[in-house]
Amino acid sequence: MPRKTVKTPRQNTRDIEKDISVEDIRQDETRNKKLTAFIKDERVRIITGLVLTFVSVFLVVAYCSFFTTGSSDYSILTGGQAAEHRSEISNLLGLPGAYFSRFLVDGSFGIVSILAVILFLLYSLRLVGIKISVGVRHFFITAFFLLWGAILLGFIDLMMGINTFFRLGGAFGSASAGWLNSYIHPLGVSLMLAITLIIFLIIIDKNFIPRMSALFARIKESLKRKPKDDNAPDNEDDNNDPQQNTDDKQHNDDEQPQEINIEIIDVETDPMDTDNNNDNNDTNTFHFTIEESTPEEKNDPDTKDTPENEDKETDEQKEKEDSELKINDVKEVELNEDDPEYLLKKLGPFDPRKDLETYQFPSLSLLKVYDNETAPIIDPEEQQQNANRIVTTLRNYGIEIEQIKATVGPTVTLYEIVPKAGTRINKIQVLENDIMLSLSAIGIRIIAPMPGKGTVGIEVPNEKPQVVSMHSVAASKRFQDESKMRLPVAIGRTITNEVFCFDLAKTPHLLVAGATGQGKSVGLNAIITSLLYKKHPAELKFVLVDPKMVEFSIYKPLIKHFMAAMPDQEDRDIIITDCQKVINTLNSLVIEMEDRYSLLADASVRTVEDYNQKFCNRVLNPEKSVENLALHRIVHHHYMPYLVIVIDEYGDFIMQAGKEVERPIQRLTQKARAVGMHMILATQRPDVKIVTGVIKANIPTRIAFRTQSVVDSRTVLDQKGAEQLVGKGDMLYAGGGNVTRIQCAFVDTPEVEAIVEHIAGQQHYFEPYQLPEYVPEGGDNEAVQPGSVDMKRLDPMFADVARYVVNKQEGSTSRLQRAFEIGYNRAGKLSDQLEAAGIVGPNKGPKGRDVLIQDLESLENILQQLGVG
Repeated sequence: MPRKTVKTPRQNTRDIEKDISVEDIRQDETRNKKLTAFIKDERVRIITGLVLTFVSVFLVVAYCSFFTTGSSDYSILTGGQAAEHRSEISNLLGLPGAYFSRFLVDGSFGIVSILAVILFLLYSLRLVGIKISVGVRHFFITAFFLLWGAILLGFIDLMMGINTFFRLGGAFGSASAGWLNSYIHPLGVSLMLAITLIIFLIIIDKNFIPRMSALFARIKESLKRKPKDDNAPDNEDDNNDPQQNTDDKQHNDDEQPQEINIEIIDVETDPMDTDNNNDNNDTNTFHFTIEESTPEEKNDPDTKDTPENEDKETDEQKEKEDSELKINDVKEVELNEDDPEYLLKKLGPFDPRKDLETYQFPSLSLLKVYDNETAPIIDPEEQQQNANRIVTTLRNYGIEIEQIKATVGPTVTLYEIVPKAGTRINKIQVLENDIMLSLSAIGIRIIAPMPGKGTVGIEVPNEKPQVVSMHSVAASKRFQDESKMRLPVAIGRTITNEVFCFDLAKTPHLLVAGATGQGKSVGLNAIITSLLYKKHPAELKFVLVDPKMVEFSIYKPLIKHFMAAMPDQEDRDIIITDCQKVINTLNSLVIEMEDRYSLLADASVRTVEDYNQKFCNRVLNPEKSVENLALHRIVHHHYMPYLVIVIDEYGDFIMQAGKEVERPIQRLTQKARAVGMHMILATQRPDVKIVTGVIKANIPTRIAFRTQSVVDSRTVLDQKGAEQLVGKGDMLYAGGGNVTRIQCAFVDTPEVEAIVEHIAGQQHYFEPYQLPEYVPEGGDNEAVQPGSVDMKRLDPMFADVARYVVNKQEGSTSRLQRAFEIGYNRAGKLSDQLEAAGIVGPNKGPKGRDVLIQDLESLENILQQLGVG
């Protein structure tokens, strides 16, 4: 028989106490939920905001009135019978206004007390529903200037003895300034105020030190400039562009000796005008001169429109007045609210930048300015010696030349020779090693013949290579004025010292290869930096993959500005480093590509640019459900930003996962260009196992830094040459059938940090750009069919969104997107979850969804059943 357990009275008491405590906890939780619901109720928030707004406006008006009426009201307020003489108060808001204004100005912090009132007003307007960017940071800034400004005004009042009816710094400022002055005297107070202000500016503004450094550098540079010759003609274009102050070129007008007998072409060095004409007439004699070309100034004539005279009286109007004819008002034809013309007329074009309308692009002052960064260093003696050695070496092998000229670049000098008629070019090509030996050069490159020219090119490294700064490239006129390129990238300078730009959208994908330490990572940073300088967060998103974990980690703060991520991806994993996560992300990008193609097909357009134009013109309905037939998914129209996928050292993932990584990369490179998705692959092992034929077929544009062998160069570029580069950013760009030698722009880590801090400190989105969810085969959620809802994995915002929908009695997906500042994919997913939970009905297109729950109590029961609160 089972043993019967008998409870003692003490045990019964404990059970009763336990039941009572559990019941109390449940009651407390219920009360807390009701209190939370009451506080979050929109009516309570708006009423509170209106009351606080009234108080704020009251204080502002009283404050302003104090300066004209405070003197006359002072005697009444201090007489002890202010209430009896309230009719004599001159303040615009009467006796209360006089009391409060006197306390604000004279009794607290003086004139600067208005800062606290304005901050209070902004918080109040935010409660009402007006979108104003104000937070904790603004509170601390206001508090500092409230205290600091009061002490400053009190100190000024103390030193100058200004005769006013109130204290400039109020009671606090006057007392604080007097106390400080008694201890550290006026000089100490002045130094303390200055130092505290500088320290505070450094704390709140991460770019304060770079700005001051750039300002001092400009002042130092302006002091070093030579005084302008009075007889020299004025150049009116020197000050047209503010970016040109740090990029003024230095001209070298010294005449060269007559005995020099080859021609050096010095290219135009103005970073703000890179559209140079480098075509030079060939000379028949063997001579050496230095010529500097000057930019052609083009002044377009201004045209003025002649206004038409519209003040004419017609005969019909006179006849109407004579006959006193009355014309009934014509009713304007009403357009359907769903018609695009109606929406465009009522709402105007859709602006993707409106959510972050206060966003400011990074300033060029964040980039480091180098000495003589705009012009290559020309050493006529070095060029003459190299030319003589080239001529001598060729002559020793029976090759005579008619002409030689040199073009000096940042890293290498291009010697163009014209051999005598009858000379075979192959004889010059096979002398590459002999010429390298005679010049004692690291590596030379022979271009035989030069494309489009009747010459043979010999590229020889300079003894003193020049650093091409990112500042000189980004500040160039060509890059700043570029408007035709959709994704402009300024990568560096060519041999002719021109800024080299290309459109990543037309590339459309990019392969970057090179040995370790040759500048590959710097080149990727230069590409990303160029895009950050030209594109708004609403127009561009990045997916960054970094197996080394250190190259792209600097971009983590941009998670809510420029990053794209899968659902439920943690912030710390925004830079993808794990191989399995790379596979999932690439497959998610494939789903995103298919979704975009479904939307393009529904919109009857071919490219993402045409699609976005239609969407901005209100032609496409965001509420319309579009089926992705390939994946059986429902998607909705939305503005499509460009997606740039950068994978550093993708060969590491190929070696780990093979086809699992190569297959989605192949699909993306084959067909993602039309939907605005572009891929950049980088590797330091450009062998045929990594750079396969499929990859090369789908990525026609390639960049090769210095490689270890000729085989690697041929693998990347299909020709030799990369093995002869000098390293440190020296690269070959192969695109459009041409190969261009470029010195890559150098962007240092502190520069990237300054740019990232500038962007991260601004207004941002609520979350990263949401990529579609991808469930790998054999995963825990394999049973979940596409388009269905897994109620065990509800969105973290599900409870808040559900309460909002029930309070508002509106189930529109676009309304959720605006209210919670989330992407359309996540808002649509939340709507599907609400439907599955029985809170809203099915989608009805433009009319939104019906709300099936009418009160919060019923909603709370549903949330408890789902295990969310």
